[in-house]
Amino acid sequence: MSANGSSRKNGRRGWPVLKDKTIERKTRNDRLRKRIRERVRGTAERPRLHVFKSNAYVYAQVIDDLKGAVLLAASTLEKEFRAKAKGTKTKDACGELGALLGRRLKAAKIDKVVFDRGTHPYHGRIKTLADAVRKEGIAF
Repeated sequence: MSANGSSRKNGRRGWPVLKDKTIERKTRNDRLRKRIRERVRGTAERPRLHVFKSNAYVYAQVIDDLKGAVLLAASTLEKEFRAKAKGTKTKDACGELGALLGRRLKAAKIDKVVFDRGTHPYHGRIKTLADAVRKEGIAF
């Protein structure tokens, strides 16, 4: 036991606490996001399709980085989407969202995009959304 009554060596915790892990994950994701954004750029001819996944919803935006403008957006939060889909965060919901976004891209006469998955791995819901957009005839 130490002089201050604690059995910990030098007053340090033995294991990182939840807050430390959260901060570590956030800084790791910020580094990853910065590295991805250095490589992935959207133009007027080929805008960037960015996907964001929260715990409850999935959001997708088509962005022209040269203008700094969002051209199109779709999410599982919209009324148009919720009328068709049963859930908001399943693979089926992401497939439906990808199809909706693909139709909107065709209506806007955009046939090529650059896919930006953010910090998420290209797997599961992200991959399902991307495949659904491809099925609508949009090239990555």
